Amino acid sequence: MLQTDRRDVQIAIAGAGLSGLGMAIALREEGIDDFVVLERAGALGGTWRDNTYPGCACDIASVLYSYTDAPNPGWSRAFAHQPEIWAYMREVADRHGVASHMRFEHEITDAAWSNEADRWEITTSRGDYTAAILVSATGALADPSIPDLPGLDRFAGAIFHSARWDHDQDLTGCRVAVVGTGASAIQFVPEIQPQVGHLDLFQRTPPWVLPRGNPPIPKSWQRRFARHPRLLSLMRRSVFSLYESFHVGFKHPAVMKLVERRARAHIAKQVADPVLRAKLIPDYRLGCKRILGSNTWYPALSQENVDVVTAGISEVTPTGIVDADGIHHEVDTIIFGTGFHVTDMPFADRVRGRDGHTLAEHWQGSPKAHLGMAVRGFPNLFMLLGPNTGLGHNSVLLMIEAQIVYLKRALRYRRDHGLRALEPTPAAQAAYVEDVDRGTSGSVWTGGGCLSWYVDDTGRNSTLWPGSVREYQRRLARFEIGDYTTELPRPLPRREPVLV
Repeated sequence: MLQTDRRDVQIAIAGAGLSGLGMAIALREEGIDDFVVLERAGALGGTWRDNTYPGCACDIASVLYSYTDAPNPGWSRAFAHQPEIWAYMREVADRHGVASHMRFEHEITDAAWSNEADRWEITTSRGDYTAAILVSATGALADPSIPDLPGLDRFAGAIFHSARWDHDQDLTGCRVAVVGTGASAIQFVPEIQPQVGHLDLFQRTPPWVLPRGNPPIPKSWQRRFARHPRLLSLMRRSVFSLYESFHVGFKHPAVMKLVERRARAHIAKQVADPVLRAKLIPDYRLGCKRILGSNTWYPALSQENVDVVTAGISEVTPTGIVDADGIHHEVDTIIFGTGFHVTDMPFADRVRGRDGHTLAEHWQGSPKAHLGMAVRGFPNLFMLLGPNTGLGHNSVLLMIEAQIVYLKRALRYRRDHGLRALEPTPAAQAAYVEDVDRGTSGSVWTGGGCLSWYVDDTGRNSTLWPGSVREYQRRLARFEIGDYTTELPRPLPRREPVLV
């Protein structure tokens, strides 16, 4: 039923992915029921609902890709595939009874802070809301990025992004162009290569790829994990510690040279053609871009029906793609594996603070936030997986959980002290951003010799957290009220005595 009335709630959560779902569960555990989760799609799931391309799987070990308080002993593979992760999310939502708080097909088109009402006034595609607190859980991997290629609108064949896979498009025998060689392409290209007639892979920059299989987890071990939760917890802690050790290489790029030897050996073992091999060896430090893992990527590219094109794209014609060398590649279908709007999230254009300006206008191309969660000038706005909270070495779910715990403390403080609004002080925000930039300086992300989606248009790494997960958890272990300006409730209007 179409909802057109205006509803007032205590808390509004934007997005029903892993962040929004985790926040909703936390609110229920706090005894807070006056909240809604506003989701633009027709179901929960976020990234794991949208990305249904062939071979879609997590690149973090399954055992660590679940909420700490809701571990899943039944993962079927070392690296879970998309259907299994999405099913896990739906099961957790049902178990914790948060489905009734979700409002699907409610896309937020505008969210403005009212200085008069001290509330967020939220406009959605299916009605208006006001909320004392707005939690952004939209995530960075939500809005696909498609390059503005000359002539793309003239192409007569099928066009789609990997995050919006067209399952009605039969690729059997087709001539397919894949644009991009990132985390999605490395999974779906080996899946579709045996099916297509010919595949042209347009590669701007080759990725570093380490060997990695995806063995099944035996049913016997799934049963052990179910019977002995401590065993599963021990496995989680072990994998976490292993991933944490990888962080050293990101901070000290010279260490990555050792890992590059393994990656080069992987290429040499799987790619016999020296010409193709030369195209696939990166010229930047490993870790500067996202590190990928696959045992099937190089064998797929070595097949006779695949060409790796490194000349770049000049234009798109009705029947194909012209590369920078002037060669016309006849194709029926173009698939973009070109990532997402990360440092230029569309949601930032829809949120307006005290002065009426949007987050995007405040950020001016370089997102910044205190603790990656709160922004000066935007009272009672908290972000999950905001600026500089992504990870290149461990499970991002651990960052989400640290933020949720911190936000619960902030909400308790606000409630217990009767505060209207919280927003970071200029000094606290500036000091935190300075710490982040200092931690990024000299890292592989800024000094590794590449251009990546971690770095924004100003040259800052505004995507990844430069420290370890443990460092971030310690940073958020306490809610420091001194980092925030606070506002007490407005006094009631004075009532004049009535003379009788």
